[in-house]
Amino acid sequence: MLYRFRVILDAEEDVFRDLEILADNTLEDLHNVILQSFGFDGTEMASFYISDDKWNQGEEISQFDMSEGMDSVRLMNETTLDSILSEDQTKLIYVYDFFSMWTFLVELAEITEPDPAMDYPNLMFVHGQVPSSPPEKDFQAEGDPSDEDEDDDFGNGYDDDFDINGYDDFPFDENWN
Repeated sequence: MLYRFRVILDAEEDVFRDLEILADNTLEDLHNVILQSFGFDGTEMASFYISDDKWNQGEEISQFDMSEGMDSVRLMNETTLDSILSEDQTKLIYVYDFFSMWTFLVELAEITEPDPAMDYPNLMFVHGQVPSSPPEKDFQAEGDPSDEDEDDDFGNGYDDDFDINGYDDFPFDENWN
């Protein structure tokens, strides 16, 4: 089977690539195709995340096992596309370079038969230019207390009038040890 994907850079401007790749290829193969189609050099770490229909980030599938044996980790080179994607599960989030946080929305658009005359993977369509720097991300979670504190000049949700040197008001014994 052949999977056709639309890979969208999470940015203000429309930047996306349409790709074809065989269903029995691994996530590492898809990772390499995404890197090449967007012009990245591949020197930074990356991960895929299984996503629901609302693009909520789920289980991580890592490029490398960084758990030091503590947890079981799914790896890109061991995970085939058809083992995690289907007509019912079509969305992945791909993050490249965890310092810059290049984030891509990867959606399985079609499952079809491969053309025997074609070589895969295949870059089908290119739209938009990749910006020179990654789009800024707003990592504030929904329901964050700082959303409701409009008087706070710094948006950190803390009481800025709190005196950190006023220990006399704390209910503990200074000579506790």
